[in-house]
Amino acid sequence: MLRVERGISRRELAEALGVHYQTVGYLERGEYSPSLVLALQIAEYFAVPVETVFSRRPFPPLGG
Repeated sequence: MLRVERGISRRELAEALGVHYQTVGYLERGEYSPSLVLALQIAEYFAVPVETVFSRRPFPPLGG
């Protein structure tokens, strides 16, 4: 959601984080759990607390 809101492509985010662009897709779909280091890098990239990006409980659906 943050990536889309800010107009950042998967490839741009992946390059900034040093991961493959498909990894970003897996993360967004909840098919991959990042390492703590990667989670912190993502939060830092977007300048938000890590809890804004990751949670142990599913986020509620958007636009509901």
